[in-house]
Amino acid sequence: MPVYNFKSIGAIPSAGDLVDIVLTRTQRRTPTVVHPGYKISRIRGFYIRKIKFTQQTISERLSAILSEFPRLNDIHPFYSDLCNTLYDRDHYKLALGQINAARGTVDTIARDMIRMVKYGDSLYRCKSLKRAALGRMCTVLKRQKSALAYLEEVRKHLGRLPALDPSARTLLMCGSPNVGKSSFMNKITRANVDVQPYAFTTKSLFVGHTDHRYLRWQIIDTPGLLDHPLEERNTIEMQAITALAHLTCAVLYFLDISENCGYTVESQCALFKSIRPLFVNKELIVVVNKVDVQPWDTLDAKRKAMVKDIVETTPNCTLMTMSNISEQGVSDVKTTACDRLLASRVSARVSSGKVDNVIHRLQVFHPAARDGTVRDAFIPQSVVQARADGRLGPTDDERRPKRSRTGYAPTVEDKSNDDGDDAEMDTNCDVKKTARDLMWKNGGPGVWAPDYREQYDLEDDSWRFDAIPEIVDGKNISDYIDADIDSKLAALEAEEEQLVAEEEAAAMGEDPESELDEEEEAAVAAIRSRRIILTKARHVNKSQNYPVVPRSIRGRQKDKHDDMAALTIKGIKSHLEDGFGINSSKVVERGRKRERSLDRRKEVENMDVDMTEDGPNGRGLSKGAIKRANADKKKKERFARNKSRDHSLPKEPFQMGLKDEDAVTSTKKKDRTGRRNWKGLSGEGDQRKSVHLVKWMNTGKKRKGTSYCR
Repeated sequence: MPVYNFKSIGAIPSAGDLVDIVLTRTQRRTPTVVHPGYKISRIRGFYIRKIKFTQQTISERLSAILSEFPRLNDIHPFYSDLCNTLYDRDHYKLALGQINAARGTVDTIARDMIRMVKYGDSLYRCKSLKRAALGRMCTVLKRQKSALAYLEEVRKHLGRLPALDPSARTLLMCGSPNVGKSSFMNKITRANVDVQPYAFTTKSLFVGHTDHRYLRWQIIDTPGLLDHPLEERNTIEMQAITALAHLTCAVLYFLDISENCGYTVESQCALFKSIRPLFVNKELIVVVNKVDVQPWDTLDAKRKAMVKDIVETTPNCTLMTMSNISEQGVSDVKTTACDRLLASRVSARVSSGKVDNVIHRLQVFHPAARDGTVRDAFIPQSVVQARADGRLGPTDDERRPKRSRTGYAPTVEDKSNDDGDDAEMDTNCDVKKTARDLMWKNGGPGVWAPDYREQYDLEDDSWRFDAIPEIVDGKNISDYIDADIDSKLAALEAEEEQLVAEEEAAAMGEDPESELDEEEEAAVAAIRSRRIILTKARHVNKSQNYPVVPRSIRGRQKDKHDDMAALTIKGIKSHLEDGFGINSSKVVERGRKRERSLDRRKEVENMDVDMTEDGPNGRGLSKGAIKRANADKKKKERFARNKSRDHSLPKEPFQMGLKDEDAVTSTKKKDRTGRRNWKGLSGEGDQRKSVHLVKWMNTGKKRKGTSYCR
């Protein structure tokens, strides 16, 4: 993981945008209404609040800029020198210093102007002081135009820097331009660096990652270097010099002995000697590249001696050859560099004082022989007998089982036969090989996978590597495959198409036969149309708000003169006792009690005297029943008085063809419901969405407090 994340730095607004942000926020977050009739203390507080809020907003914005940008003295020296190379350390510090000074100036202006507003004696004078304070603060911000623009460009460039970890295991490639560094990086990593046949295609540092020995390694590709003094190097070259100077890594110095890069072997060796001080305390590998064009063995003796001389005179240096086109030696260079760097890191940790604290806590025991007796390995007698019988150990060629390669990648030990499907299985058990040894022998991780069929527990061990049949419905498909099935299927399809075509040709131009004449067909069409209309009308007017009649009594004759059908005492007894054998005495008694209570309530409702709980007429009734009876009596009296005064009132229920007042109320309700549907108004099934944003709660300026009011 990278140590520094420069992509999290927020965008830096320009001076004009920053002024607009501050003034807009002040206008929206502070009160805007003040009158000359207010007390002078209230007027002063109104304008002091605006000045303070503006000062706090500017201070927060500038403080965020200062805190997000890295401090060059606190970060890794590699990033510090890289920033110095790309942006100039002095210019960078000067811009941040100007922002810090502007923040202090704004605080001073706000403090002085607030002190003056406290002594303002009128609204006009307080307002003038507020305008002067905000104007001076905005002037200070406008003067930071160049510093803010420079910091925004620095932020953009910092976000494009490679996210590398200076303390991770690193391989760094350097050398002259166009010698094959980027091509080698594309070969061993998942990076995609641009490769072109001209110099300085790579103009910045590129980072890729690869795996070796189950560890993650980062590979850094640097721009090409030229052979001239350090003070004459440009910004592109200084990035490579900075990486060489500050990163603990293994260095791969690339040499192009074919000279197709445009630089001679002598100039490349001279460049190596000029940057040799940067290779101190680093594992160094001189990679002779492009041996496919110019083989190392046929190189000129003088140039070969020159290359060998720089390798021999440099400590911790190794010479290797490779070619990116033919991939000769690419994996060897990667493996050697990673192993050497890993060994050097381990030795450095062991030699440091931190390891001593751990070693002192460890105890290593070396077992000593108790006598001079030689104790060989013990082989059980059963194993010896199995080997003698041929059930264990090597077998002859005739009994050697076959290994099916269907669905498995071939290995280097597979021996192809005439068919090419199966391979003889090596059953030599003298040398035991682990799965790890087989993996590295057959291509490494991700290329070779163990064959788990060796662990199958079957009745016959020779069956383990047979091809597994495809079973459908308990049958092997291969036993029921017809060799001519494709041709037969094609013949059946052709015959079916021919029959369909003949039927279509025979039915062309003929109307379907009908036994009805024209009048009967017209009557049938009218009946069907009428039936469709009635069905749609029934679905439109259909309502589900009614009880469903049980199917057991649906359509039963209900005659009140039939003693067995009516709900009388005789009918209930006959139904319960004769039909189900249930005693109906309690049901009948409960019905009689209910009938007496209803008769008493009807008598009370017909009384013309007032009832009370203790009165003789209210005996046995609850308070609720007495209140309802009195209310009904008053309602009847009011209806009678109104009727005598106004002849436009509705008639009695019996005059309207209804039973009682409840029927009148129900009829009016249904009438309103139907009228609502007629007029196209919303009904009970229509969705209602209330207004979520109330205007008086969401207009105006937001003040202190919650968002529930303005």
